[in-house]
Amino acid sequence: MAKVTNLYAWGHSKRYNDFSSHFRKLFAERVQKVSVDAGFTCPNRDGTKGTGGCTYCNNKTFKPTYCNLENNVSQQLEKGIRFFGKKYSSMKFLAYFQAYTNTYAPVGNLINLYEEALKNPNVIGLVIATRPDCLTTDVINYLQKLAENHYIMVEIGIESCENTTLEMINRGHTFEDSEKAINLLYEAGIHSCAHLILGLPGEDRKTILRQAQVISRLPVENLKLHQLQIHRDTLMARQYERTPEIFNIYKTADEYIELVIDYIELLRPSIIIERFVSESPDEFLIAPNWGIKNFEFVAKVEKRLKERNTWQGKFYDKHNLHFKHN
Repeated sequence: MAKVTNLYAWGHSKRYNDFSSHFRKLFAERVQKVSVDAGFTCPNRDGTKGTGGCTYCNNKTFKPTYCNLENNVSQQLEKGIRFFGKKYSSMKFLAYFQAYTNTYAPVGNLINLYEEALKNPNVIGLVIATRPDCLTTDVINYLQKLAENHYIMVEIGIESCENTTLEMINRGHTFEDSEKAINLLYEAGIHSCAHLILGLPGEDRKTILRQAQVISRLPVENLKLHQLQIHRDTLMARQYERTPEIFNIYKTADEYIELVIDYIELLRPSIIIERFVSESPDEFLIAPNWGIKNFEFVAKVEKRLKERNTWQGKFYDKHNLHFKHN
């Protein structure tokens, strides 16, 4: 446990524990994620736990054009590496299994897909997006072995700490499932990232800020936040059209920035913040549309942190910690 919770006073270059600085310390050269679509589905899509998927989900909003199932994992990685290689002469890559639930298959199938990615000499590890209820003991044991020689990060779609919200958005799992998954990854020594959406229906400011305290008690290493977005061709888009009053859409970026700063003031200082906001293609986005890029949003957050003279963990209560922090 850090004795100083003021990261800025502690000598950190920013007022929050940012992902870019963390990666620069972790790796000797620039490392970039390359998205891969390996053809997975989800248990709340195929009828195992439900159908239709999450009410907000349209995977087309974040999948690069090279992630085409006509290309296998190796081909997708080659295309992605060529794309990023144009920008930087010296890079290594993490294969990012992003679309749908990327541990939702027999472990033998997963081994074939993951090891196909790791055969690329420029790939030094994996980032695997999945649900908390789709991490079996066999999968964790296998990932633990992989982590002996590769960087392995498992990104858990927690989305909310409220079971009523999770039911409303058709997740098909509970927050207790998320707690269990994060703890299992921690015990296995596997890097973890929690993915959370701020502004889901029924969640007010008080609920959202309580979430920061709850997440801080879990042994999460990285955190991905983003604002609720309404995307075309989703059940949530139809709900938004019928009953817009149940949604708390942040109409301006500044409004959301104030919430984000209040949130990270309560957050454990050692959590690495990978993202504050999500950016979707205009053709899919219904609301909110702030008209700014991710890097512009981050600059606004940093400016506002300075104006408020605040930082990540300013109001963090270390006595609420429920795990042994290394």
